[in-house]
Amino acid sequence: MVKAINLKPFKDFLRSEQIGGVILIFCVIISLIIANSNLGEAFENFLSTQIGYSNPSIQLEYSISLWINDGLMAIFFLLVGLEIKREIIEGELSSPKKAAMPIFAAIGGMLFPAGIYALFNSGSPTVHGWGIPMATDIAFALGVISLLGKRVPSSLKIFLAALAIADDLGAILVIAIFYTNELHWMQLGYSAGILALLIAMNWFGVKRLFFYIIPGVFLWYFVHHSGIHATIAGVLLALTIPTNPEKDESPLEKLEHIIIWPVNFLIMPIFALANTNIEFESKMIDGLGSPLGLGIIFGLALGKPIGVTLFSWLSVKLGFSKLPNRANWKHIFGLGLLAGIGFTMSIFIALLSFSNPEYKVEAKFAILVASILSGLAGYLFLNALNNKEKKKIEEA
Repeated sequence: MVKAINLKPFKDFLRSEQIGGVILIFCVIISLIIANSNLGEAFENFLSTQIGYSNPSIQLEYSISLWINDGLMAIFFLLVGLEIKREIIEGELSSPKKAAMPIFAAIGGMLFPAGIYALFNSGSPTVHGWGIPMATDIAFALGVISLLGKRVPSSLKIFLAALAIADDLGAILVIAIFYTNELHWMQLGYSAGILALLIAMNWFGVKRLFFYIIPGVFLWYFVHHSGIHATIAGVLLALTIPTNPEKDESPLEKLEHIIIWPVNFLIMPIFALANTNIEFESKMIDGLGSPLGLGIIFGLALGKPIGVTLFSWLSVKLGFSKLPNRANWKHIFGLGLLAGIGFTMSIFIALLSFSNPEYKVEAKFAILVASILSGLAGYLFLNALNNKEKKKIEEA
């Protein structure tokens, strides 16, 4: 008689958020292998393939890579925005003091890396890249912390999400002000009008998601054509979706439940595959010791944890906020390490910063190295912290 296989542990693992982080890291590895194999050129050509529709009035024909980064990732940012709003209304961020702390942390996590980069590159041709180490890659940072599961307080995941999205919004503003050649004010005006309509529908109690999603698509289109990164449209839409602190499922929670599976198991893996295809070159190693490479590495791996921790401490000491539930300052430092995972937004800013192909190659490799160092350091630090706390409890 064949013994029945117990699938419960596997099903429990599949249902957990940890599998999303595992898939994400697996896709990063696969993408790097492809980029450095005979398939690298074919994969790059595939990502550059133009798809969509365009005419003199409508432009929706873009490369597959752009559809992933500006289209699919807008849905990811929509999910993050929904989670943040839900936590602000009824969860971990419902207290003004708790909500203020991630904003302070994000500000510190942007100023210190930019300052460190500027110190290394002062007076050099690469000084314009000061915005590169400012950004936290929310997808990868949340993917790494998800691997820790219950070994970190759940409030820390919410805090990291809030910090990362404030950080990314700050980076988008930096791009719009310092790295955008031209803003299209008419498109911005259309975006503002649609956003006002969405806010009005929320105000007047419109509950059906259909009436938010359709304007949300147009919001994405106009934000994209305004010169501002299109992913901000997902966040803006999320903030207008109705919710409530009651037990009944709100429109926000309904939409969250609809998109959480495709985001975790489809959008984020596709995003990782498309954006980690970095072809290794010998120049990259030499570039790590250049002012550009050192500014990026020290900015992300050192500036982020220092800035996040210091500004979080200041916000608490000044009475503006308080620590997340069940968290201590060591947890905050660990999150600061994870915030050093710059990756996609950092690479995006690097491409905007330099016209010199050599600088772009050096910057991309330095970002990859710094992000790996930050991810590993953050994971190992928080895991060791959990083991230490568990040991103390057992000995008590």
